[in-house]
Amino acid sequence: MPQPSHGSSARGWRWAVLATAAAFALPVFFVLTSVFAPAGEVWQHLVQTRLPDYIVNSLALMFGVGVGVLLVGISTAWLTVNFDFYGRSVFVWLLLLPLAVPAYINAYAYTGLLDFSGPIQTMLRSLLGWQGGDYWFPPIRSLTGAMLMLTLVLYPYVYLLARSAFLEQSVAASDAGRLLGCTPWQNFWRVTLPMARPAVIAGLSLALMETLADFGTVQYFGIDTFTTGIFRTWFGLGDSTAATQLSAVLMLFVLALIMLEYWSRRRARFHHISSRSIALQRTRLTGWQQIAAFFWCLAPIFLGFLVPFGLLLYWSWLTAGGMIDYSFFRLTTNSFALAGFTALLAVMFALLLTYGRRLAPTRLVRAAVRMTSLGYAIPGTVIAVGVVIPMGWLDNVINNWFEMTFNTTVGLIFSGTLITLIFAYLVRFLAISLQAVGSGLNTVRPNMDDAARSLGLSPRKVLTEIHIPMIRGSVLTAGLIVFVDVLKELPATLILRPFNFNTLAVRAYELASDERLTDAATAAAAIVLVGLIPVILLSRTIETTRKAYLDTAQQTL
Repeated sequence: MPQPSHGSSARGWRWAVLATAAAFALPVFFVLTSVFAPAGEVWQHLVQTRLPDYIVNSLALMFGVGVGVLLVGISTAWLTVNFDFYGRSVFVWLLLLPLAVPAYINAYAYTGLLDFSGPIQTMLRSLLGWQGGDYWFPPIRSLTGAMLMLTLVLYPYVYLLARSAFLEQSVAASDAGRLLGCTPWQNFWRVTLPMARPAVIAGLSLALMETLADFGTVQYFGIDTFTTGIFRTWFGLGDSTAATQLSAVLMLFVLALIMLEYWSRRRARFHHISSRSIALQRTRLTGWQQIAAFFWCLAPIFLGFLVPFGLLLYWSWLTAGGMIDYSFFRLTTNSFALAGFTALLAVMFALLLTYGRRLAPTRLVRAAVRMTSLGYAIPGTVIAVGVVIPMGWLDNVINNWFEMTFNTTVGLIFSGTLITLIFAYLVRFLAISLQAVGSGLNTVRPNMDDAARSLGLSPRKVLTEIHIPMIRGSVLTAGLIVFVDVLKELPATLILRPFNFNTLAVRAYELASDERLTDAATAAAAIVLVGLIPVILLSRTIETTRKAYLDTAQQTL
């Protein structure tokens, strides 16, 4: 039998990419088309009563978090790049640690610390003899509290991208500003920050998307936002159509953020055009300036990681005897198995999509691959709504066909099963795997593909025998990041998990909702500990990139 040509193999990969992309884009498409569904009584009730609160609270939360992450992220990035002070080399990677703490776990920890029955208010009443109504204490369960919790864990998005942008700027640009009479502060505002604007806006967009996607923090603090409204409409009011329409409105906010990030790149007008790259020389701080820089960089690390993680470890030590039992190990097994299997599938689909795009780089294929990346920008509640209704429809179609053909039914094949949950995870986190695998595959020169094919290797063998061994670091990174993100995911798991199936994230949420914060600490601490792995990996990658940059700069001198 004649072997298929490489052209027919490329066509096969192209069709596989298009089919895969269509499947993963279906939930997003389903949510968007729900705006054309007839408005029911529940939706009309939401529009008249709750929708204004959802919009106002979501916008206020985005504004507060946006200001917070810009202030903390840009300032810490600027200090660690441009100045030398005590602890700077350690702060460079310590400032990433809050990424390992989900916002809802931060909320649990600070509620236990600052609430009326927490140790701080209890100590104040004991020392000063106050009663409950004798004093005012800032309420942690408030919109402002949610802003602070989200800012503490999301500022690293801005810090990472702003720091990378500052590092890429040559000292020649700063010298030009100083020659024109700018002070260091004016130089920052007029030269350094405008040149980093696209990167800063990209980091801000990521932080605001995560803010819109948050469910655990706002639900625990009792704040009405789109994510809590979708969950309440779905389970409380029992109206899937209204929940889907509410999800579509939330997606308009997400699309606006995507357009903002795109606009920032299109409108960038500040470029460094020097042909020689000279490394920035850091200014040595002394006296009160060094002290101020040290404590300014320490504050987000202390508040965003050390305080909540330290509380979790302390509470875990207090409750370990009653919480670490067979059920806890079963929760851990469920969580790790679910995250591991999803990560494996995400890497496989990412390899399929990126290699298919490499083989058949047509406009349609490239657009299809980009479409699969949209899911990461969509909140987990929206993904869950977009997945569960089509899966229910598919179950009904299969059951009707079996009943008509064999006079029997097969029950629910997809709905309420791990299949649906894993599919939702893939829709949500496939973009992360695509980015990591795609960046690794781009480092493989195309002439290696040509040489392998000239030796008779099929495209599949080129991928498995040449590409994957060469990019195994990127593949492992992609799988690890997806693994941790699945482990932390809360709203999609709450909505789609099978009956009597729990994970560490769901268990921590359930215990915290019952005000058993110390009991929730063990599951929460396990999530944070695992979340530290990609943060450490990310910090090592940044340091490696920095060394490579310095080597390149020295070679150009």
